[in-house]
Amino acid sequence: MKRYTEGHEWFILKETMAIVGITDYAQKELGDVVYIELPKVGHRVGVEEEVVVIESTKAAVDIYSPLAGEIIEVNTALIQNPELVNKSAEDRGWLFKLSILSPPKLEESMDETTYRSFSQGD
Repeated sequence: MKRYTEGHEWFILKETMAIVGITDYAQKELGDVVYIELPKVGHRVGVEEEVVVIESTKAAVDIYSPLAGEIIEVNTALIQNPELVNKSAEDRGWLFKLSILSPPKLEESMDETTYRSFSQGD
């Protein structure tokens, strides 16, 4: 199940694991991504904790975790190819995977239809 946040992150829940990235809308707003600082595997993060830094030709932005958990994998392809975020933000440009520490509050996130409406009015 794919969910979206007001901060323009997305996450896919798979039992006790989640895959996290930024939305296509967010990558378009950022412009060309030139550098990504990923978290370390094993790092524990809380909800809305800064976890990734993305630098683009327009700005440097902090990306916040939509869920509490422990980082179990990062997308190392982004180190050499940060432009994957621009090319495939909601697929191959995922940022990290985490083991979920507590059940997510899904009411604090949006489904795709609600997010699309939200981002058009953003």
